[in-house]
Amino acid sequence: ARRARRAGRGHGGPNIVHTQGWVHCHSACTDASGIVKAVMDELYDYFTTKELPNKVRLAVACCVNMCGAVHYSDIAVVAVHRKVPTVDEENVGKMCEIPTTVASRPTSAIRPNPKTKSITINDEKCMYCGNCYTPLRTGSTCGNCYT
Repeated sequence: ARRARRAGRGHGGPNIVHTQGWVHCHSACTDASGIVKAVMDELYDYFTTKELPNKVRLAVACCVNMCGAVHYSDIAVVAVHRKVPTVDEENVGKMCEIPTTVASRPTSAIRPNPKTKSITINDEKCMYCGNCYTPLRTGSTCGNCYT
């Protein structure tokens, strides 16, 4: 009888370590589950040949915060935001705490705008981290403050 392949044993490839993205993360760029499925479908035959010199660690991170042990992996896929968020002037005061939103940016890319009682984003300082989604009172990236 042929033995079933066990992930992560011998010289084969393991299951991919990943975060759940949109399920519980406030700054996710993508949901890792789809990427994990596509990568494993593509690499499965390569890992079943047992030609690899050692066990290989694979990981997918939904954003640059990298909660899914990406830094500890041999092969990693990291999703990155590519656009500077835009401010919805009408809703930012209703949905966000401005001091918390300003403090969430590691490069001081967000500044308070006293004229509009809102915020201003400096495009040149933005590092696309996605942390500006976190201060939403609802705890979701619904897009009411940023799009």
